[in-house]
Amino acid sequence: MKITSTSCICPVLVCLCFVQRCYGTTHHGSIRGTRNQTKHIEGETEVHHRPKRGWVWNQFFVLEEHMGPDPQYVGKLHSNSDKGDGSVKYILTGEGAGTIFIIDDTTGDIHSTKSLDREQKTHYVLHAQAIDRRTNKPLEPESEFIIKVQDINDNAPKFTDGPYIVTVPEMSDMGTSVLQVTATDADDPTYGNSARVVYSILQGQPYFSVDPKTGVIRTALHNMDREAREHYSVVIQAKDMAGQVGGLSGSTTVNITLTDVNDNPPRFPQKHYQLYVPESAQVGSAVGKIKANDADTGSNADMTYSIINGDGVGIFSISTDKETREGILSLKKPLNYEKKKSYTLNIEGANTHLDFRFSHLGPFKDATMLKIIVGDVDEPPLFSMPSYVMEVYENAKIGTVVGTVLAQDPDSANSLVRYFIDYNAEDDRLFNIDANTGTIKTTKVLDREETPWYNITVAASENDNPSLLSHVTVGIRVLDVNDNPPELAREYDIVVCENSKPGQVIHTISATDKDDFANGPRFNFFLDEHLSINPNFTLKDNEDNTASILTRRRRFSRTIQDVYYLPIMISDGGIPSLSSSSTLTIRVCACERDGRVRTCHAEAFLSSAGLSTGALIAILLCVVILLAIVVLFITLRRSKKEPLIISEEDVRENVVTYDDEGGGEEDTEAFDITALRNPSAAEELKYRRDIRPEVKLTPRHQTLSTLESIDVQEFIKQRLAEADLDPSVPPYDSLQTYAYEGQRSEAGSISSLDSATTQSDQDYQYLGDWGPEFKTLAELYGEIESERTT
Repeated sequence: MKITSTSCICPVLVCLCFVQRCYGTTHHGSIRGTRNQTKHIEGETEVHHRPKRGWVWNQFFVLEEHMGPDPQYVGKLHSNSDKGDGSVKYILTGEGAGTIFIIDDTTGDIHSTKSLDREQKTHYVLHAQAIDRRTNKPLEPESEFIIKVQDINDNAPKFTDGPYIVTVPEMSDMGTSVLQVTATDADDPTYGNSARVVYSILQGQPYFSVDPKTGVIRTALHNMDREAREHYSVVIQAKDMAGQVGGLSGSTTVNITLTDVNDNPPRFPQKHYQLYVPESAQVGSAVGKIKANDADTGSNADMTYSIINGDGVGIFSISTDKETREGILSLKKPLNYEKKKSYTLNIEGANTHLDFRFSHLGPFKDATMLKIIVGDVDEPPLFSMPSYVMEVYENAKIGTVVGTVLAQDPDSANSLVRYFIDYNAEDDRLFNIDANTGTIKTTKVLDREETPWYNITVAASENDNPSLLSHVTVGIRVLDVNDNPPELAREYDIVVCENSKPGQVIHTISATDKDDFANGPRFNFFLDEHLSINPNFTLKDNEDNTASILTRRRRFSRTIQDVYYLPIMISDGGIPSLSSSSTLTIRVCACERDGRVRTCHAEAFLSSAGLSTGALIAILLCVVILLAIVVLFITLRRSKKEPLIISEEDVRENVVTYDDEGGGEEDTEAFDITALRNPSAAEELKYRRDIRPEVKLTPRHQTLSTLESIDVQEFIKQRLAEADLDPSVPPYDSLQTYAYEGQRSEAGSISSLDSATTQSDQDYQYLGDWGPEFKTLAELYGEIESERTT
């Protein structure tokens, strides 16, 4: 296949190709392909090789932005099989085939129907094939070729990052780099000068310059001063075609700001200042301001103020306000117009941050003189002290002098001063003050134990100008007088165990005193000397403001006496000493061996033994077993057969049979209970035979045992108490039987034994005389008697 194209093989033929396209002529630089060899145009040497197909394609070129009325001619396809009789049909496929690129299927001419833009698409890949028109069979294999869009200068340079904002320090050297700008051109940089950009400055001279190739902006003058001009607007132009005529251009704006450097010293606007300060100005308050000007900004304008000399150095001080950069003049000591009427200060303002590159511009500090005039003011009275502390004894008489305050007029007029106490509405007026002398006196009797300290405010004013007031605080301490006797610190619950020993400490007590320490402790504890010696308890002073309660005898009994009272006396260490009496209540309690209180109730004898949890469980088990035996016994009794005939003499009563016969005369371990049948039968005290007592009986016990008129119940209680409190033997358990029933009752026996079988002729009318308790019983026996009579 032969290809006729408008392409150029080498750069030398560029112009010829351009002329050829413009006139629409066909350049027959064809490539004829055969299976064995390919002959190149323009007499090139033949290269023998074995091709893969019968024809070889080259690239086609088409100019972008074609604006002609007719389609733009691209090139021509030709097959070796084409004899010119129209039997060969050319087909074009691929990118843009049929829309952008069309082909004459008979001649093989390719045209472009639309204007192309290289910046959108640089090339198109298409496929061409020659087929037999009659049979539609391909004459040669399909081949691929490329149509490249050839660039023209249709895009101007652009600054994508503009406009720019940049800073450069003032006073910079000439040629200091400020910024580099870059413009981009969408045209093909490999073809011609369409994308070759040159930079130039349109606005900003003579202050700045730009490098035409790199686009670097630099300063063009020496010592550019920010204080003279701070902002610059520079316009930079970029032009393609290497800046030639006809090239396209674009521009951008660069806003340049000069930043500040410390090249200006501070300066006071005036060399002399005058300030008026009244003598009533408060110490520590600001009395004036002064400021030095600095043309610089930011930290370069920061400065500090100081007083370098003058007669007011010790009276005034100066500080710097960081925000306003002003010097704040403050008062260090109070002013007095009558002593000194004016002061002179030399004040200096100096930069804080120095730049040694500009030290040649002069010292970066300045000084000025400030004259301060002290103004005369009518001042309120001045107290001789900033505060007063006075003392007065409690219980002092009304009108007792507490102290005196003194105030004077500081002015030269020296007016008279009047005093008064500044009371609030709710204050209790306990003091008054003499208006002329300032003497403070009491108006009521004071009590230190109620209020030990008072704070009052005394005011003073001039007679000529009562509106000017001065105030001072007066603290009044109330001194203590020994007017409160000591007393027990609290209510004490004192317990003594029944098994206590002589000399045993059962409690420790302490006392308090409302008076001050000097009139209170130390405390002395003692028993009242006017009373007889207590045989049960004594008191020991521990000499540390406490006292101990001790027992004086062995063993106490709740049954005999369960509460004791011990009167005590307490005296304080005041002058004169005060004393008070108190009574301690001591309860008798049963205790464990380790001293723990078990019970303090006199009637709780049975609980003194104390049963553990295991013992209670064992008792419960025994009760359950006994209940089970009773139920079994009743069941067996019911299972027996009853006799058919019940004898009339078989009278079933609640008769209890006791089979215990005792041990006989040889049983010497049994109790002799004959003494218990009647108190008069007890000739002498019988000892317990189950234990061997070691403690001898006291005469008191022998007397109790020999009394004939004593009641048996009281006798039994005494014996039980002696057994419980006897420390010489273990707590043996013993069974004692008491058969004495007391004296005979007038009612006689009310036993029901034999009452069903024996006829009684007894008259029960006397039951009605016994009282309401026996009314029901009298009615019952009355009915029985009436029935029996009937």
